[in-house]
Amino acid sequence: MELLLVIAIALGVLAYVHYNKIVGAHNRAQRAWSDVLTYQRQRIKVLDMLEPQVAGFQAYESQLLEKIVGLRSAIGSLPSAADGDALKSVDQGTKALLGGLNLAFEAYPDLKSVELLSNLMREVAEQEGNIGGAITLFNLNVEHFNNSIQMFPGSLVNRLVLKKSLITPFSDSQASAGFEYKPNF
Repeated sequence: MELLLVIAIALGVLAYVHYNKIVGAHNRAQRAWSDVLTYQRQRIKVLDMLEPQVAGFQAYESQLLEKIVGLRSAIGSLPSAADGDALKSVDQGTKALLGGLNLAFEAYPDLKSVELLSNLMREVAEQEGNIGGAITLFNLNVEHFNNSIQMFPGSLVNRLVLKKSLITPFSDSQASAGFEYKPNF
């Protein structure tokens, strides 16, 4: 009888520990996603400063203005729940926008606002670095959380009590296409 009580207490403690590990891992993944959103929203602020500068350019730049507005809308519509798939279109839009802005600078080297635009472009590039770091941390936290709900005994605790779903990590299919090596998972 005492042995059964000790086993029941041990199992209860084990379930409690794994319950808390899963909840903590989920919260860290959500916080990491919030960091990604924070950096994305900071990018919106930079794009807001960039928008009036680009608006003054000729017909070519009107296409860039549309891309800036579209990218800002895409960033603003990212879900508050962690979702790596949601970042794909925003990331691709940013890459296209940066390429277009660089072409605009090369086409109009004598603009008086080139220095301001260069500073804004530097800040956009800095935000890209921040977002890249935040995505790396997000994916690390997603991996930790997903492991905690897939590996025993966490999988059992999750199945019986929490019922949390796997979180999709962010992946960049465009970048992946540039590699010849494909791991055989």
